[in-house]
Amino acid sequence: MKKPKLFAAYFRNNGLLLGGIMLFLVSVWIVIMILLPQIFMLDYSFRPNPVNLRPGEMADDYTLKNYRYLVFGPEGASGMFNTVDLMVFVRTIIAAMLVTVMNLILCYPLAYYLGQSKGTGFLRLLVILLVIPYWINEILRAFALRIIFGDVGVLNGVMMSLGLIDQPYDFINADIALYAGLGYAYILLMLFPMYNVIESLDRNQIEAARDMGASWVRIHRRIVIPHAKPGIASGMTMVFMLSAGALAAPQVLGGTSSLWFTQLVYQWFNDTLNWQQGAAYAIVLLVASIAIVLTFMKIFKVNMGDIGK
Repeated sequence: MKKPKLFAAYFRNNGLLLGGIMLFLVSVWIVIMILLPQIFMLDYSFRPNPVNLRPGEMADDYTLKNYRYLVFGPEGASGMFNTVDLMVFVRTIIAAMLVTVMNLILCYPLAYYLGQSKGTGFLRLLVILLVIPYWINEILRAFALRIIFGDVGVLNGVMMSLGLIDQPYDFINADIALYAGLGYAYILLMLFPMYNVIESLDRNQIEAARDMGASWVRIHRRIVIPHAKPGIASGMTMVFMLSAGALAAPQVLGGTSSLWFTQLVYQWFNDTLNWQQGAAYAIVLLVASIAIVLTFMKIFKVNMGDIGK
């Protein structure tokens, strides 16, 4: 559908006044809350820090030294690359992928059950029970998980009382608490997009496949998963992007050796007050995350329009 026809259908369905108001609010939201902050962040990332100006260098000059610092470290460093920050970046991306896959494995069976079950009172109760915990602030939920996974926490206490372990297990430094916290924080963003898509799947297709002798694995591989691909892509995109950019969970649940890349960004902005360097780190994380999402969308043949369904 061409753009003029698309807008004509939009205004015909919503009316000129209401459609104009909605379009204006969405445009203001995109420009003020998304585009302008990213543009300013990008501009900052190419500026030198006014505190560390070289002779002849002006604060308004453009430079790549903030990005060079991420790759090569400070000038005169002994190593060839900034291995510490680069390893933190790689570990953050890999961990975000693991959290995304973990949430997909956990949510797909539940989304299929919710989507293919009849609208009973138990189903509505189950959905409410899933949503209610998210009425609590994310910070409070992270500290609750810290209490559960701590050395003297609930989980260690139960395991020791049952004789499963002799001394407390360090769930924090083993990153188990961090992965559990990230998965729990964004699990509904994986569940509900898949649930909404699977709910629209005609049950007669599944029944017909079963009558023809197809196994459950084949049914899901040939019918359910292709139909649920937009929901899966939408859920995985949101979980991956939010996990890679998370700060609260890594701050509360991360161990001494599980530094998150967003924590480096936070340190540059707030501890050293070097906003230019922090902006460069933030832009690298944003561009890398978007590139990874677009790459996997191309590999699994998912269009951008499918995510918006």
